[in-house]
Amino acid sequence: MSTTADLVTALKKELKAAQLTYADLAAKLGVAESSVKRMLSKGDMPLSRVDAICRALKLDFAELARRVADAQPLLAELTQEQERAVVADKKLLLVAICVLSQWTLEQIVTCYRLSEAECIACLAQLDRIGIIELRPLNRYRLRLAKAFRWRPHGPVMQFFREDVVLDYYSGGFDGPGEGLLLVHGSVSRSLAPVFLERLQRVAQDFAQQHLADQKLPEDAREAYTLVLGMRRWEFAAFMALRR
Repeated sequence: MSTTADLVTALKKELKAAQLTYADLAAKLGVAESSVKRMLSKGDMPLSRVDAICRALKLDFAELARRVADAQPLLAELTQEQERAVVADKKLLLVAICVLSQWTLEQIVTCYRLSEAECIACLAQLDRIGIIELRPLNRYRLRLAKAFRWRPHGPVMQFFREDVVLDYYSGGFDGPGEGLLLVHGSVSRSLAPVFLERLQRVAQDFAQQHLADQKLPEDAREAYTLVLGMRRWEFAAFMALRR
């Protein structure tokens, strides 16, 4: 989420790009040059003043704010507190999963028993948490990097282990486009990260295909969930039989 300080930094860049001095800006605003220097050096000012500077520089405030927001670094991982907030409310968790899949507000309320007001409230909360940047007309921009993943021992994965795993694996994995592979083996420690990298590429391919297929009609798509994992592990019952 962009701050006023980020906007001020962007304004200073725009001022330089326009080859204008502080004196030029002060003249356009009708204030003393010292006032302009003080405002820009502090990096903090009322949004009304930011808007006034934008008008003086013939900039669109909304466009500047959007550019600043787009330049913010994307999150590869949420904090423990952010994840805890997501799983505290099942409707919020549902909407969070939907936005990760780039669903629109219309798609969410059509598919699930959520009112438009409930869904908008969830989007606003996800904006406050930092997962999305909410935009006009209830559109949003994801603030998560392509390499984003839930914290391995965080609240979301804990919820998955306790409440979702059995439900997911209770299926037969025998439908069209379904499969469950269980492979055990011993490989070189140096090669294990290579296999993990391949799995991560598969996950990224799946996510990119999902985005590409959003242009297809609803009846041409089906919801799938891909779960990939690899760890050093031996079944406890087998460990008990080791010499």
